[in-house]
Amino acid sequence: MCGITSYCGDRKASEVIEVSLKRLDYRGYDSVGVAVSSESGLDVRKGIGGIDEIDEELGLGNMEGGVGIGHTRWATHGKVSEENAHPHISCDGRFAIVHNGIIENWDNLKEELDGCSFRSGTDSEVIAHYIERKARESGVEDAVREFMAEAEGSFAVVLLDSEKDMLFAFKKGSPLALGIGEEEVFVGSDAYAFCTYTDKAIFLCDHEYAVLKNGEYVLRDAEGRTLERKIKRINYDYTQDVDSRSDHYMYKEIMEIPEAIERLDGSLKLEQKHRLEEFQNKLKNKDRVVLTGSGTSYHAALLGIYFLQEVGVEAHATVASEFKNYGRIDENTVLVPISQSGETKDVLEAIDYCRKMGAEIASITNVPHSTVERKSDANIRIRAGQEICVAATKTFTNQLYLLMKLAEGLGGTKLGKNISDTIRRLLDSNEEKIKDLAVEIEGKKDIYIIGKGETYPVAMEIALKLKEISYIHAEGMMGGELKHGTLALVEEGTPVISLIPNGSSEIVSNVREVEARKGNTIKISPSCGRFNIPETGTKGFVFLSTVLGFLLTYWIASNKGLPIDKPRNLAKCVTTK
Repeated sequence: MCGITSYCGDRKASEVIEVSLKRLDYRGYDSVGVAVSSESGLDVRKGIGGIDEIDEELGLGNMEGGVGIGHTRWATHGKVSEENAHPHISCDGRFAIVHNGIIENWDNLKEELDGCSFRSGTDSEVIAHYIERKARESGVEDAVREFMAEAEGSFAVVLLDSEKDMLFAFKKGSPLALGIGEEEVFVGSDAYAFCTYTDKAIFLCDHEYAVLKNGEYVLRDAEGRTLERKIKRINYDYTQDVDSRSDHYMYKEIMEIPEAIERLDGSLKLEQKHRLEEFQNKLKNKDRVVLTGSGTSYHAALLGIYFLQEVGVEAHATVASEFKNYGRIDENTVLVPISQSGETKDVLEAIDYCRKMGAEIASITNVPHSTVERKSDANIRIRAGQEICVAATKTFTNQLYLLMKLAEGLGGTKLGKNISDTIRRLLDSNEEKIKDLAVEIEGKKDIYIIGKGETYPVAMEIALKLKEISYIHAEGMMGGELKHGTLALVEEGTPVISLIPNGSSEIVSNVREVEARKGNTIKISPSCGRFNIPETGTKGFVFLSTVLGFLLTYWIASNKGLPIDKPRNLAKCVTTK
């Protein structure tokens, strides 16, 4: 879940790392640290908080030296503290490491390191001491290979050897990329970390390591054999500017939804047309399709079931974290993993499981060149651009748009023209109404959202946003299930948001059940309620109700003064179990 970055070259390493850490901030913001190899040895600066806060306090970009490592942490093993912040240093002060992942047998490794002084409560620190101890016996490179062979779990590690001004980057199960420049090499958890400096990248595979010195690199396998790897050209849509009407990326990214949909639609007609056709052929030629994802992407998978079953495709959805317990997979199955980052650990494990069972993999991702994409037989990028806020907004709507287009190509009902323009008008004509509603319900402890059919996953998605951004207990459910338990929690004034795409009598009946208990019924519908919603059919309504739900969540959180882009305890990319 953490973000790691490194540099080896003629530039001032700390300045490069400072920029890269700001790009990786979405991966974790519990603590930040940098280590640079200087003439006097290791210069290490780290502290609790996000990059901007720690940078202002410690001057992370003001460290001399051309070789360094950086880290932004999302705490998994060990509390949030300065001692647990990376980089971690060996006892002799020669080595520093940054790590993303979990070393599952760290306690066993620690027991073998008698005499080492551990300063933190993390699993990561054992790496620095292990390398120090083994390097005395067989040299640093051999020590790296021994660690890779002995360590259990997942890891992406960059080791800084301050004595030799060298870096060693190695991985298993967690992502790691090299950026290749002119007499300089960058390392990052993903290519966003260094895409300002170079558009050339190499993505390390498991059990591989890179040796970096004097701005050059050598790539080797677990046996120490030199590898030749083709350099890939990368092209990322990236921006750090927030919307002038707001101080938050979430607001900016909601407002970008129409543009993101148009960008995806254009790519499906041009450069990704062959990918779309290949994807559709795989769906047609298999007996069953299983969609999987985590969080927001799982909600997209649930909607994908409706779109695909409409055209006669046997489609199922299983949440990635429980995939092995519920997924029935064989060679007549195509797995459709959906992931914004393409690095979600649970999704990657579902892919590996399905591969063993003989299934084909056709994935939907946003971040180019991700691990999910590279493990797939077919892939389509949703082209939403970088999403900095932890909450997925434009990536979710682009996932839905792509799933609808896949179904359309197989004979499904068309979405209709100009959904992006319809969303723009929706935002313009309803934002003040949303602001008023946010003031009305921001103090509530519980909010319920009910839907039916395609709007049930939307209800779940809106509830997720209310929980993660507004810190309100929210529950999205099928309207018909309201009376089976949850209605007991509805009392006078309890907000219940109902998603009514076409005056559905069943949902209307559920609304009346709420009204009979004096709950506060809030209708999102083209046929009733307080909002100006055009009639677009159920598929169009899925987009419109989703966008209004996102905007409501934003304004509630904004009114409460919450850290909208970086909610507590959460991170954008989940690379641990």
